[in-house]
Amino acid sequence: MEDQIEVRNSDFSKSMCSSNLKQDEVAIVMVPFPGQGHLNQLLQLACLITSSYDLPVYYVGSATHNLQARIRANALNPSDIAKIHFHDIPTPDFTSPAPDPNALSKFPSHLEPSWDACMLLREPIASFLCDISTKSRRVVVVHDSLMSYNVQDVSSLHNAESYIFNCISAFTLYCIIRLSVGMSVPLEEELLKKLLSLDGIMTDKIRDRGASQSPYVDIRSGNIHNTSKVIEGKFLDLLTQVASDQNKKNWAIGPVLPTKLDCISNRENICLDWLNKQPPRSVLYVSFGTTTSFSDREIKELAMALEQSKQRFVWVLRDADRGDIFTEEARKVELPEGFEERVKGIGLVVREWAPQPEILAHSSTGGFMSHCGWNSCIESITMGVPIAAWPMHSDQPMTGFLVTEVLKIGLIVREWEKREELVNASTIENVVRKLMASEEGNVIRKRAEELGEAVRQSTEKGGASRMEMDSFIAHITR
Repeated sequence: MEDQIEVRNSDFSKSMCSSNLKQDEVAIVMVPFPGQGHLNQLLQLACLITSSYDLPVYYVGSATHNLQARIRANALNPSDIAKIHFHDIPTPDFTSPAPDPNALSKFPSHLEPSWDACMLLREPIASFLCDISTKSRRVVVVHDSLMSYNVQDVSSLHNAESYIFNCISAFTLYCIIRLSVGMSVPLEEELLKKLLSLDGIMTDKIRDRGASQSPYVDIRSGNIHNTSKVIEGKFLDLLTQVASDQNKKNWAIGPVLPTKLDCISNRENICLDWLNKQPPRSVLYVSFGTTTSFSDREIKELAMALEQSKQRFVWVLRDADRGDIFTEEARKVELPEGFEERVKGIGLVVREWAPQPEILAHSSTGGFMSHCGWNSCIESITMGVPIAAWPMHSDQPMTGFLVTEVLKIGLIVREWEKREELVNASTIENVVRKLMASEEGNVIRKRAEELGEAVRQSTEKGGASRMEMDSFIAHITR
C-alpha cells in the first residue's frame, strides 16, 4: 500500500527547500496527536483541503505515526494523499508495551510512553514552522488540542496562526468543560437525570496531561469541529458561549471523511466481497476501535451472543494497538472452539485492518456495535447506520449518551456504571436482536438513515458543513 500511495515523504532539508511553495502561498501544517483516531481525522482534513482547495498541506509527526496514518488511510483517494507533504520529526525512543486485556479499566494506559515521547516535540516543530514561515505568506497550524504545548511557538512568528481541531463530538466537549468545573449541562430534565458523570473515563495522569495543555490553548485563533450543525447545532452554539471561546472563531466542518466512496482503494476486500452476498440492512458490523482489548472471557461471551442471536455479522477481532504498531506481532485472540465453522455463511470474523467507512456505507450493513470513538460514530452517523453503543473510556461514554439518548439512533449495550462487570452473552444477544430484528430497531434505523441523509447533504454545495469549510478556507487565505 505504501508504494501505491506514492507519498512525498520529505526529509527535513527537502521539505525546507520545496520548490513548489510560492512566496505568496498559504501553507497549512497539520499537527496530530499520535493515536489512530486523531491521526485519521487530521489526515481526512488534509485530503479534503488538497482535493477541494488546492493548498499545500504539511502533515507533521514521528516517522512511525506518519507511516501509520498513511497505511491505514480508509476510503481516501491515494492521489489526494500523494499531494500531502509528510514531514517526519525525530522522536525520542519509547517503550511499546502490549495492552493488558484483563485490566479492570479499559483505558489504554499502555500507550502512555508514546504519548510522553510526543510531548518532547516542541523544539523540532518550532524549527519546522520557523523555516516554513520564511517561504510562505502565512502559515496556518491546525493541531490537536493535546498538542497545544508543542505548537506554542506559533505566537512568536509574525505570519503564523493556529487553530485547534477537535477530534471529539461538540456535545462531549461541552459536557466535559461544564462538568469538570462543577457546572450543570442545560438539558431537558429527563436527559439530565440520566446524564453520566465523568467518573472513571480516564486516568489521573491523562487528566493532568490535558490540564498541562491549558496555558497554551489560548494562543489559537479559533476552533474547528469535526461535526455538523445538522447533528449538534445546539451544542455548537453552547460551546461558543464558553468563556474561553467567546473571542474565538468556530467552524463546524464535519464530517471531514469522504461521503461519496467512489474511489475505494481496496475494493478487493474480504469484508466487502462477503457483504455483497448479504440482504440489505441485515448485517451487524462489530468493531471496538484501536484502543480496546477484550479478555478471553469477554470474547467468549460476545461470540456466544452473536451466534445465539442468529443475526448476520462482520466482527473485526483485533487487539488494541501498541504505541508503535510496527514493533511486534499483536496477540492473536482465540475464539471458542468451532465458532467460525458454526457461523459460516452467517458471520465473518476478520483479524486484519478493515475498511470501516466502506463497510458502514455498504447497503447490507444495518447496524454497528461500537466502542463509540468519535471517528466511528461520525462515520456511522454519516452513513445512516444505527449504533449498539458499548463505550470503553475517555470521550466514549458521553458520545454513547449522545447517540442513544440525545440523537436516539442507537441502543446501549452496557451501562457505564457497570463498566467493571462482565457483560454476559444474553445481555449482548438481547441488544443485537432488538437493534437488528425488532420494530424498535427499525424505528431507530429509520431515524439514523434520515440523519445520515441530512449529514451527507450538509457537505454538498450550499449545505451547512460545506459553507463552514468554505468560510474557514476564505478566512485563512484572506
